[in-house]
Amino acid sequence: MQTQLAAFFEYLQVERQVSVHTLTAYRTDLAKVVDFTSAQQLASWQELRVAQLRELVAQLYKGGLSGRSIARLLSAVRGLYAYLMREGICQHDPAAGIRPPKGPRKLPKVLDVDRAQQLLDSPVADDFASCRDHAILELLYSSGLRLSELVGLNIADIDLAQGLVLVLGKGNKQRLLPVGSQAVAAVERWLIVRGQVQSQDQALFIGVRGRRMSPQLVRERVRQAGVRDLGQHLHPHMLRHSFASHILESSHDLRAVQELLGHADISTTQIYTHLDFQHLAQVYDQAHPRAKRKPS
Repeated sequence: MQTQLAAFFEYLQVERQVSVHTLTAYRTDLAKVVDFTSAQQLASWQELRVAQLRELVAQLYKGGLSGRSIARLLSAVRGLYAYLMREGICQHDPAAGIRPPKGPRKLPKVLDVDRAQQLLDSPVADDFASCRDHAILELLYSSGLRLSELVGLNIADIDLAQGLVLVLGKGNKQRLLPVGSQAVAAVERWLIVRGQVQSQDQALFIGVRGRRMSPQLVRERVRQAGVRDLGQHLHPHMLRHSFASHILESSHDLRAVQELLGHADISTTQIYTHLDFQHLAQVYDQAHPRAKRKPS
């Protein structure tokens, strides 16, 4: 079983070319399944049955694992068995038909428009890190990029004259996104400063040593900007959420937001309709003379 699991991980890495993050998630989730199969004294993947996998799901849920994490684990199991069936090792998928327990769906945290303006209109010094960090904030909010998409950008991927950026999203899918005028101006200023540092790397965003910025460094710089300019916690995905929420709030075009975010399934994008309704409900409560709710 371990040999076949190792072959599956190699398949994910070499043939599917999944990200390091995705591969780590598969390893973590399937390690739980391996521990369970050992406890059940199963000798092969073919022996794992639906009832046994349901038992594992119940154990994990009672142990505090969220429904979302269990859904990810079941997805990993389906991926493994799809590979095993393709290789002729198994004839069934024990995860087929098993649904994860539903937990409370948390709405993503966003900045309102005024807070986003406050963040991006804060004074910017002309030093290397300040110009770079401001360009990062502008681009994250302007185009709704994922963190991985931002750090993967090369200089050639952004067309400042046309206001466009080409990003590589999940599943190695490319999409062309608009870049707002404020973000274009911030990136132009950054590229002037960037040219003063010797670098062999074509990455759009680099550190002081001329190397491509790591996701961890970008997270930290965004966090610092949130504390400094807003007095609150801020992370890159919050700017992506804010981008999506503000676009939907203005356009009410869910399909367009799906395309901009690079979501394969529109159901993923629909979370922002809840945010939009939440905003409308707040406006209603504040504006309608007979909408005031009784104090709790």
